[in-house]
Amino acid sequence: MARITVVGDALIDELRDPRGSREFVGGAALNVAVGLSLLGDNVTLVAMVGDDEAGARIRAYLHDYGVRLVASPSPHGTSRAISDRSAGGEPRYEFNDAARRRALRFDAATRAAIAEADLVVVSCFPFDDAEQVASLVAAIDRPEHRLIVDGNPRAGMLRDRAAFAAVFEAVAAHALLVKVGDEDADLLLGASLDVFVDRLRAASAGDRDASRVRPLAVLATAGRDGATLHHGDLRVHAGIVALPGPIVDTMGAGDATLSAVTHHIGARGLPGDEASWSVALDTAMTVAAATVRHEGALLRTPHAVGSVDSFGS
Repeated sequence: MARITVVGDALIDELRDPRGSREFVGGAALNVAVGLSLLGDNVTLVAMVGDDEAGARIRAYLHDYGVRLVASPSPHGTSRAISDRSAGGEPRYEFNDAARRRALRFDAATRAAIAEADLVVVSCFPFDDAEQVASLVAAIDRPEHRLIVDGNPRAGMLRDRAAFAAVFEAVAAHALLVKVGDEDADLLLGASLDVFVDRLRAASAGDRDASRVRPLAVLATAGRDGATLHHGDLRVHAGIVALPGPIVDTMGAGDATLSAVTHHIGARGLPGDEASWSVALDTAMTVAAATVRHEGALLRTPHAVGSVDSFGS
């Protein structure tokens, strides 16, 4: 059982569509933390949570799924994201003041949660806030051995797009693994996913002593085109997995993918060859396929749709 600390966001997702409005406990970091716990890891979430009814719901939800919370106070209440799909087509996202002004407190409890972890996952972090980034970097020793980063930028939460991209690349250069999506590349760079992957790999190569440290692993996700893992000379691709039933909600696909890959690393270490990476990616794509067949972002395993007989670590 790996000890994993996830650092990032926790919020209430409000989904609006022609059927009405529904609320889910969410946030990219929270989704990853709960997903890892469901897969059997010992998980702590570091996130900002308000002292309000929504915050109480988040705390109860994490307790129910066995995730320990190290909460930063939020003077503006609990973060909320509204996904409005009532007009059809692509959803429109809006974030409340708490989400736009998110801030983590790197106090003794937070630093201890990071220090004791085998792996540290950072997702949906404000990389355009220099003070918070400095505190994060100072808290994580040996990042090349245990840091996994997913920028997860959101247009409505960005303060400085260029600063976010530059600092995210700089932090990712020292990580064990970084996840990036096609939508991230478009939002931050106005470029393709391949361009973003090349930038991340080049930044890492420029900052590393190749004779001493293994290369950065980059997990590139592209929606219906699946995921590709870039690691040194390796390039391993996994396509979308077909499971019974319709796709209901793709919101949690990326977080489920990251949870499954992180769980694999925690259980077996970072894969070092094509066969091992193929196992990790195929499992992650299967978990993502099961997750999108349910509303909300809660990770699901293939048992939930009755497609396979077994699902292991």
